[in-house]
Amino acid sequence: MPTAPQTTDELYEALQANQRRPYGRTRTVTAEELVDAAERFEETLPLVRALLELQEAYTYGSEPRKSPVVFARLLTLFDEQPDAFDENLRHLVFWRFKWVAAALRALPEIPLTSLRQWLTEMRERYEKAGLGRQPYYGQAYRLAAHVGEDEALAFELWAGRTRTRLSDCEACEIGERALYHLAAGDDERALGTWEPVLAGKESCQEEPARSIAHALLPLVRAGHTDRARELHLAGYRGCRRNPSMPGEVGRHLEFCALTGNEARGLELLAENRNLFDEVDSPLELLDFLTGVEVLLRRVEQLGHGELPTAGFPGRTWTVGGLRAEVHGRADDLAARFDARNGTTAHTERRRTRLDRAPLLEALELTLRTRHLDEVAPAAPVVAPAARTARDLPEPLPELIARARALDERGHPDARACWTELRTRVTARGYTHPDEPAVGPLARLRADLLVDEASRLGERDDFTEAAALYEEAAGLYDDAGTPAHAALARAHALLATAEIPPRTSAPAGSGTTPQGPADGADDTPAEAAALTAAHAAMVRLHAESSGLAPYQEARLLRLRATALGLRLQASGSDGHVAAVLDEVGLLHDFATRHDVPGQIAGALILRASTFAISGDLPAAVAETDALLDRLNAHGPAWHLPRALGLRARLRLGAQDAEGAHADLVEALRLAADWPADAVDTARLHGDLAEACLRLGRPDEALRHLTRSAELNLRRGDRFDAYCAYSNAATLSLDLGRVEDCIALLDSLLAEPDVAAGEPNDRLVAQLRLTRARALRAGEDLKAATAEFLALAAESAGWDDDPGSHAVIAAETAVLLAEADEFGRAREAADQALAAHARDPRHEALSNCLRELARLQARQQGADGLAGALAFLADAGRVADGARTAGYEAHGRSLDSALAYEYGRVHAYADAYEEALAALEKALALVGEPGSDSDRAGEWAECVRFAAAMEGIYLERPAPALARLDAAVARLTALGHTDETEPLTSLADRLRDEE
Repeated sequence: MPTAPQTTDELYEALQANQRRPYGRTRTVTAEELVDAAERFEETLPLVRALLELQEAYTYGSEPRKSPVVFARLLTLFDEQPDAFDENLRHLVFWRFKWVAAALRALPEIPLTSLRQWLTEMRERYEKAGLGRQPYYGQAYRLAAHVGEDEALAFELWAGRTRTRLSDCEACEIGERALYHLAAGDDERALGTWEPVLAGKESCQEEPARSIAHALLPLVRAGHTDRARELHLAGYRGCRRNPSMPGEVGRHLEFCALTGNEARGLELLAENRNLFDEVDSPLELLDFLTGVEVLLRRVEQLGHGELPTAGFPGRTWTVGGLRAEVHGRADDLAARFDARNGTTAHTERRRTRLDRAPLLEALELTLRTRHLDEVAPAAPVVAPAARTARDLPEPLPELIARARALDERGHPDARACWTELRTRVTARGYTHPDEPAVGPLARLRADLLVDEASRLGERDDFTEAAALYEEAAGLYDDAGTPAHAALARAHALLATAEIPPRTSAPAGSGTTPQGPADGADDTPAEAAALTAAHAAMVRLHAESSGLAPYQEARLLRLRATALGLRLQASGSDGHVAAVLDEVGLLHDFATRHDVPGQIAGALILRASTFAISGDLPAAVAETDALLDRLNAHGPAWHLPRALGLRARLRLGAQDAEGAHADLVEALRLAADWPADAVDTARLHGDLAEACLRLGRPDEALRHLTRSAELNLRRGDRFDAYCAYSNAATLSLDLGRVEDCIALLDSLLAEPDVAAGEPNDRLVAQLRLTRARALRAGEDLKAATAEFLALAAESAGWDDDPGSHAVIAAETAVLLAEADEFGRAREAADQALAAHARDPRHEALSNCLRELARLQARQQGADGLAGALAFLADAGRVADGARTAGYEAHGRSLDSALAYEYGRVHAYADAYEEALAALEKALALVGEPGSDSDRAGEWAECVRFAAAMEGIYLERPAPALARLDAAVARLTALGHTDETEPLTSLADRLRDEE
């Protein structure tokens, strides 16, 4: 706290500010400082309020040892100065007897007699104050359940009594009753009791998160796996990293362990590493550590005891090492509680949890399914080839010969050979065969470098690929194979030309919130680099002699590829002919020398060139011819790629059904080849697009996540995160809010994402989608915090002010929803300033209209001036859009603005002005036609205008005439659904007449 409050008003303001902080050390330390400050005032009331805040911070910050001490001070003040406590403060004092009872139960060093004495004190105080004893019996039951004695009697004495004002909330009492039935082994009755809480009908600060954590395993045992999955996602978010709910986190870890989600369990454990250090409640720590041990034990049983994991601070942990440590600490805690209580209840309950067998082999919990093999930090996983190592020749000379022969043909199985050779060559004690057919070691090392560079190029790591190609060329020169050296240098030239400019958001990445960054155009430089690379390759080709046909064909392919990439970068029609000329050279040469792979490559390049140039009919014809040739003559491994190309062409021609069929067939054929030979990740991504166009969003979501998984497996993390980002957005659009949040939480916890390494704008996009999901999930506090952070960061995006405009506008709306209209105005002004530099007409207009609506609705006539100011800004945005020729994707900005003027004036009781605005909106929308998509908007304007006229202005006759005419028109046009609200309003007006 920068400075201590000097007045009671400043103290109260500081207390309110502290109450807005999350529970934890910061809030607790500040509460302690505020108590110190309150003691300097002569009045008692400031100290009472500060002590109440401090006890709350200790209670929900998991520091039960300190809570009773603070309450003792409060109780002394209550006894000595009862007049300082109004009715509300008096209520809080009696309420917090229960907090102290819970704190004492959580401390094994407190004797059982002291716990019972405190309950006696509570009962006597309640009786003296004329308060009902149901809360006392509730605490007596909780003590009996904790000890493990006389639970049934204590339950009946509590549950059969009438609730009072000091009873726990309905949600908490439901949870306690359900836990009683659960402990008795009655899952069905427990779940029935829990239902109002699980369904969200009863809730409080801790519920439903607490009940959900305990209900997960009973739900699975009862066969309600889908509901268990949904509640796990929602409930975990309510307790994660929360020092007052570590036991609930432990239950979620246990649920993961027993449903085949051990990898997710380790991920959640890492996310909650703070609990190892922050939980000072022995009882909560015992519950948490037991859940941790269930998870670690399961992981160890599956043979992954050496995996790294998060644990107690001060050292690094493996699963096995942490399990042993947790086992010892938790056993000791259970023994201490049992010794205090004189029973064996805690040891037995712990043993029951540890001995549970897995309930399911695998339950898919999130959109990002992970396995234990993927948890350990390691080099990118290369998907295994379809052929196994048994197919590879054991003698080294034969393996080298086979690898080179397959590589000459471009056969996918060459990679499995190179992988095996890399393992052998790098092994200790490797001896190179002294055989002329094998050649020197330098040549083999060059071959392996070329294979490695090729893989890097596929992952867009062109800088490293170019370096490896150059190194390979040098080794080929040393080995006396100049033709191979020339080909390696040609590859290096192309890779060097493909190295992207160093920008924070590569053009075309599409990773910013509203698309690519509008920075400097790098297209001329990229095209120039490719032009230079092509010219250098032509010179290299002319200077090289002794090229075998497959090598010359490959060099021609590289030349054509360079020009094709230039066309793709520039989009210039003037570059098309050059590409087609080079492709013609390649095709003629490959046909003349019978190089089937390069014949197919030439046809693919030709079809792609027509597609890039916009000649879709020619592109489709070329692709059809290519597929005919591949089916007749091969090579078969090109079929999936060719089908993928035709599918993309069909998507461009709006033939989603045909594209879907091609992509399904492409994936079926791809299964016959090594996974890294066919870009199956792209096939799944394209199939997701086809599914979306066919109205199959759930199927699209599966293909997006599969695309991301495949990209991750081969090390393409950026593409993987982009696919996951799209999956998160789609899941949010589908209303699967918790799926979206869980996926993004998993991604944002990745070390490289947390460090912003993939791309700072991609990470921002992930965070933005998560913030939107939090808002959709009604976690407005967390959503607002994330939006504010993003708005602050995006303010520095000088290359992309449009994205900042959108983020700041959405931030303004959230602030307005929290009644912070001053801050909302500031955020809106930031959005408008950024919009002036890089317009986002529709997004800004939508947000400004929403801001106006919120201020008018929440402040009425007092907020009219502020609301109208927002609408004036929206009007200027609409004017700018009209001047720029911008067409909105949704409603017309002008008609939507006129409608909002009507609504804002209606909230301010200015009904004549509202009606005039709605008349203007009707004129702007225009009369609907038979196929008009404006029928709904027009009908709503009619309804609202008639309501103003007939109800608020008390002119029912013209209102009914308006409604009857609209109903007749809409009915005649076939828009019967739109007539229902109009008919309903007309009936109401007639009834009131």
